[in-house]
Order: sequence, then C-alpha cells, then structure tokens
Amino acid sequence: MTEPEKFDLRSHDMVSDKTQELLRLFPEVRTEGGKLDFERLKLALGEVVDSGKERYGMNWPGKADCFKTIQSPSVGALRPCPEESVNFDTSENLVIEGDNLEVLKLLQKSYLGKVKMIYIDPPYNTGNDFIYPDNYAESLDTYLKYTGQADNEGSKYSTNSETDGRFHSKWLNMMYPRLYLAHNLLGDDGVIFVSIADHEIQSLRSLMNEIFGEENFIATVVWHKMDSPKNSAIHLSEDHEYVVIYSRSAEIWRPNSLPRTDEMVARYKNPDNDPRGVWLLSDLAARNFYAQGRYSITTKSGKVIPGPPAGSYWRVKKEKFDELDRDNRIWWGKSGDNRPGIKRFLSEVRDGVVPQTYWPWQEVGSTRNAKQELSQLMEAISGEEIFITPKPTRLIQRMLQIATDEESIILDFFAGSGTTGQAVLEQNKKDNGNRRFILVQLPEPTEHKVFPTIADLTKERIRRVIKKIER
Repeated sequence: MTEPEKFDLRSHDMVSDKTQELLRLFPEVRTEGGKLDFERLKLALGEVVDSGKERYGMNWPGKADCFKTIQSPSVGALRPCPEESVNFDTSENLVIEGDNLEVLKLLQKSYLGKVKMIYIDPPYNTGNDFIYPDNYAESLDTYLKYTGQADNEGSKYSTNSETDGRFHSKWLNMMYPRLYLAHNLLGDDGVIFVSIADHEIQSLRSLMNEIFGEENFIATVVWHKMDSPKNSAIHLSEDHEYVVIYSRSAEIWRPNSLPRTDEMVARYKNPDNDPRGVWLLSDLAARNFYAQGRYSITTKSGKVIPGPPAGSYWRVKKEKFDELDRDNRIWWGKSGDNRPGIKRFLSEVRDGVVPQTYWPWQEVGSTRNAKQELSQLMEAISGEEIFITPKPTRLIQRMLQIATDEESIILDFFAGSGTTGQAVLEQNKKDNGNRRFILVQLPEPTEHKVFPTIADLTKERIRRVIKKIER
C-alpha cells in the first residue's frame, strides 16, 4: 500500500525569493554563508557606512571612494566621428576614444545586460604602466588633464611604484569602479575574461569574487605566452600569464565546445575496418574508485588479466564490459593478447572538445607572434615597436569561440592596440557571424610619429583590418 502524497503546507517563502533577487542584483553584498551583508548593501546604494566593524571581506584604503565614483553621474557625452569611420551608416561596431570609466557609465543606458562577452587586458601594475590621480577626482577631465588639454588643479599624476605604500590600493581603486560598471553590462548568459600576471592575480581574484560573486568564478587559464625562454631573466623566465574567467551567472553560462583540429581528427584510426568508422582507443582503467571495477579479464588468446593496474579500477562493471565486447567496442590489439581498451568512435563523440585551462602558444599565439602581427599590419618602421604589449589575435579568438554566438556583443574597455576588434572581425569572416564590438581606449601619448596616441593606433588598426577583410 502506497503512502498518501504529502503536501507542503508552508506558505511561499517570499523573503528567500527577495533575498536571492538582491544577491543577483548586488553579488558584492554576499557573505561567506550566502546571506546578505546589509552594511555592504547600504554602501552599494550610496549610504555612508561605518567601516570600523570587523567582517570577512576585502578592504583597502580608498574603497569607500570607489562607490562615490561609481554613483557620481557622468558629465560626458559620446560624439560621433563619421570622418574617421568606415561604413559609418551601416556598421554597429564602436571605437570610443576617452576615459573608460566615463564611457562605462554612458553605456549603462543603452547596453545594460546586453553584452555577451567582455575581454580586458588592464595594466598589470608592474610599477610604471598606469596613471592615477592622487585626489581620486576621476571624471571626463581626467584624460583632458592627462593629455595636457587642461591644468592639474591640484591633481598629482605619477607612476605607481612598489616603493609607494599604496601600491596595490591604487590599482584596486582604479579597477573596482570599472569592473563594477562592467558587471552591469553583462547579460545573464555573459562572461568576462581578464588578462593578468602574477603581480595582481590575488588582488584580481578577490576583487572579482566581491563584484561577480565567488560562486560565479569559472576558471583561471594559463596562457603559455613565450615561444622561447627569456635568457635575460634575473631569476626564472616568466613564460606565462593568466586569463581569469567569471560569468554573470555560473548556473546559466555554459562554454561552447572548441572545434577539433586536424591533428586531433588524425588520431582516430580504423585498424579493424569497423563499419562505424574511425575510432580512438580509450583506457579501460581509471584511478577513481569504483566498487564494481575490480575483476579478472580473459583475453582473446586465453591469457588471464587478474585485474586493473595497481591503484586503479576498471571504468565499467563486468556486465557492461561483456556487453561492449559483444558489440565489438573492445580492442584487444592485433594479436588479441593486449590489455583491453574501449573504442571511441568519432561519429559518436560530442561535436567539438571541452575547453581546457592550459592554452599553449602553438594554439593561441605568443607575445612574439602578437608583435609581428601588429607590425606587419601597421607596416611599422624596422626596429620600432608601435605597442609594447599587444595580445595575439588567436588568443582573443579562442575566447570568442568559447563564449559567443554569431550575434554577440563584445566589449573591451582597455582596448590597447585593438586586438579584440581585429579578432571579432576575423572570427566573423571565419564563421559568417555578425558579432559587434565596443572598444574603449584612452588617448595615451606615445613616442610614435605616425600614431601620437594609443587611441590613434587603435582606430587605424581597425580601419586596416576592415580593408584587408573586404578585399
């Protein structure tokens, strides 16, 4: 006799629903136990909070000012420049010259929740690669002062040296408002990739945990960027950088599979002329404990294999193994005397391969490749570096393959030389996509005669890529 169905007589938990909605809107107010920190919520909403109370979380000098900066309205406006554009009336791609903090505020109205992928390559905080206003007065006049178009009005601009006691704090104060605003632009199925080196990897992870939520951390990719050791290294040759990945919602976001390379497909063979086609041999033994994974096997030649190798277990139970063997899915070797393996047919495996967290330069390019690529495109003068730290186009294309579809919007607000724009254009050409990009770059001065600012280089690179693709 079956028991009568039991009904939950409790009323709907509206408080839980509202709490979850607040955590979705403000992931930075989540505590370790997944509850609300009301003090952080007040801070996020612009209320003054006594920061003297001890609580778990990330804190640094200037953090409260970050929220003031986020909440202060933008005084800028975007001005179209058709004379500098290609296909101005039809293109939906944007290259914006200006302070990315102001631009991110301006984008909130038109692109809130619409961006599928963000990639940024921010300053790595190595001591001399970003400018910071000590009085934290960041507005539209920041880059005007920086480029000599306005006076200082008391602001002191300097490099961020490790000898400065606020070395990490300055970097955090620069990054926090930008990442906070960027988070708002991502759709629920959106994802952000951030390039970083060892100097600030810990700070970045903590910052991203607070803004995006620790539960939305996806992975840290290791990019093997050097195609040869750096012999001038004082200690060890630093051959890698990181790409930190967070989603807007890890429950929603899923990566696309990567296409199999020709080399991967070539590994599939068909030595027994199986009518199901080429296959790849998979080891029957695995290290994960499996209670039914220890039994003896008799080979086709009659030799008895008493069990799996020491410290491992057969992947399938005995009944499943016999079923696979009857279906000619077990390979015993040409002699019939080998330890058996499972045949994985190319026609039956998933379409594409799961993205991994190690990206070798042979697959996504090296720093040397990136510099050569940029120099060839821009026809640089021999021996003159236009931009010191470009990323290879293939590196960004790997991210586009993993995280976008053919109609996605991609944002890069530390655009640099414009690699992201080129990667989007070339990926569109490759798969006939209609991805659109938004690039933002400060007009930082260079010592190059043809490109007086980095923004000039960014715009010209995009123009040349479009011309190259349309040939």
